[in-house]
Amino acid sequence: MSQEQPQRPQASPVKYGDVFNVSGELASKTIAPVDAALMQATENQALGQTQKGGPASVMQSAATVNMKAGLVNRRDISDVAKDQGVSVSETKDGCNRVITESVGTHVVGQFVEPDVPMNTPGSVLDPDAITIGEALEASALSRAGDKEVDESDAAAIQAAEMRATGKNETPPGGLGAAAQSTATRNSRTMSHIHKTTLSDVLVDAKEKLAADKAVTREDAEGVIGAEIRNKGDMRTTPGGVAASLAAAATLNQNK
Repeated sequence: MSQEQPQRPQASPVKYGDVFNVSGELASKTIAPVDAALMQATENQALGQTQKGGPASVMQSAATVNMKAGLVNRRDISDVAKDQGVSVSETKDGCNRVITESVGTHVVGQFVEPDVPMNTPGSVLDPDAITIGEALEASALSRAGDKEVDESDAAAIQAAEMRATGKNETPPGGLGAAAQSTATRNSRTMSHIHKTTLSDVLVDAKEKLAADKAVTREDAEGVIGAEIRNKGDMRTTPGGVAASLAAAATLNQNK
């Protein structure tokens, strides 16, 4: 009597509820390729680019997994996205921008960042313009100076350093490398007394940078993105690295 071969369990699709904090009808829906494509297009239209680590990026990764498992095809779309659409909206909260991304009526992502002027300064900047190094030093002197350095701070400092030097890498022994080492050490240190703060890392930041430049809107946005991608609440730290560069960009723009 022949034995039946055990059946391989079928892969489960990645659903909205698996990767987003949503409930109701959307939570049980499979993330489909057209859903991801729609969110990506909407992000590009509303924000000028696809947000790294944002909802469109997460949806694209989930849809790719579902396609490779043979659970959806390239033209599939969930009924929520088809019937209700996707959206990206922006509101103001004081000096901050609040970006909300939704599938139908369900919020799949929201982040808060400082408002930065839309106009980019020209190539000739006021000699008194605030530089990236000066903005970092300002953060060390702000109320965020006593904040213990974490991954979001390290990512923001690394982004600021790359903007200042014009290089797409963090130089060994530089300010960004020191910030990353500090964040790692802080995560392994139990006592708050022995943890290193932003003030400790960013004191004399201008002298520690291999090069420096005046802060522009593009610099501020790059640092903002790096900071919020590494924070669970997707909000910049008040007085922190991203906020200081945003303030510097605004002041430079107004000169």
